[in-house]
Amino acid sequence: MYTFNLLLKSKLLKVINIIKIMKKILNKIIPLAFGTYINSLSLFSKTKAAKKAFILFCTPRKGKVLPHQKEYLDEAKKEIVQTKNVAIQTYEWKGSKETILLLHGWESNVFRWRNLVHLLQQENYNIIACDAPGHGNSSGAILNVPLYEECTHELIEKYQPTYIIGHSLGAMTALYNQYKRSSNTSIKKVITLGSPSVVSEFIDTYSRLLNLNKNVLQSLDDLFVQKFNFRIKDFSIAEYAKKIDKKGLLIHDELDPITPFKNSENIHRNWKNSKLIKTTGYGHSLHQEDVNASILAFLAT
Repeated sequence: MYTFNLLLKSKLLKVINIIKIMKKILNKIIPLAFGTYINSLSLFSKTKAAKKAFILFCTPRKGKVLPHQKEYLDEAKKEIVQTKNVAIQTYEWKGSKETILLLHGWESNVFRWRNLVHLLQQENYNIIACDAPGHGNSSGAILNVPLYEECTHELIEKYQPTYIIGHSLGAMTALYNQYKRSSNTSIKKVITLGSPSVVSEFIDTYSRLLNLNKNVLQSLDDLFVQKFNFRIKDFSIAEYAKKIDKKGLLIHDELDPITPFKNSENIHRNWKNSKLIKTTGYGHSLHQEDVNASILAFLAT
């Protein structure tokens, strides 16, 4: 029996290893297949190829509410805000102090804020959060910074928050909002966690993954001009930060595997009224207790 169990365990481990290898292969083959299709389409229509590439780039693969997240989020549901043809699900934890708006990142949802929300509740802040388009309980199938910013602007107008806290793409969106909407008089402080700075880094990674040709990339760049009135290389939060006058705190891990630390360094260099905290070994999510303690301290000053 003992020998049989060892043989069974050995076979199971081999099967698991084979499955892992197959997943790695598929993770490489599938993007290349999409890239081949888009590159081929560009031979007939550069416009259609660019649109396909753009939609794929903006489509999250995950971020909807998982079973273990549902109860927590359902208890805090507030109202649905309609904007840009998207139904944005908002959440609220009531408090008597200033209102804080929370913006989560790519392929996430409001559940990511649960630890910070608990601490903010203890300090009696009024907390508003939202699921981004295509995420959580919100509708939609795509997400990009300009779309997220439009939704953020609508929520700022509606709830008049004093502070914004954003993680990753949510941080990028918060800063883009402050650059674009300098008249947002309710905002006094902005806190960013693991913020990206330039869209071109995302596009470079995306194009290498799919092996997109130059014709597609040029057409995609033209599409950005048409849709957003800027070229891919020109979108830079570090550059926009020169015009942000609100008090800011940037927290970023120097070993962040998702968004390089240099992004927040560059933003901080141009954001005159900002403070940068560098962590080591915390990763991209930045859920740690001392990160939350730094946030609370900054809000209190």
